[in-house]
Amino acid sequence: MASKISAKKPAKVLRYDIHLVGLDPTSGKETRKTRPCVVVSPDAMHPSGMAVVCPLTTSLHPTWAHRLQISCDGKDAEIMVDQIRAVSLSRFIKPIDKLNSDDAESLRNVISLLYSSI
Repeated sequence: MASKISAKKPAKVLRYDIHLVGLDPTSGKETRKTRPCVVVSPDAMHPSGMAVVCPLTTSLHPTWAHRLQISCDGKDAEIMVDQIRAVSLSRFIKPIDKLNSDDAESLRNVISLLYSSI
């Protein structure tokens, strides 16, 4: 069953904001359901109606180099950089947090490690 997705986009979506996003429908091993996602796309992309996000999970894997542990809304979480994807802003439900500057820098480093050799 598909998640309920907001019909209107949030007032403002900014890089490194964390929003609740409806990710269904999905296929295969893609991350499912409605979950927090950190916005990694540049702000200039968002007027197009799209954003690039990395979903969060509460299942922690501290030894995985492609995951980043953070605190989101007072809870331990992990950014799934390996599940990066573009989504419509219509999937955004509500803002819930924002990465601090240290976590944003760490996220840029993990993204760079994963995707810079492509």
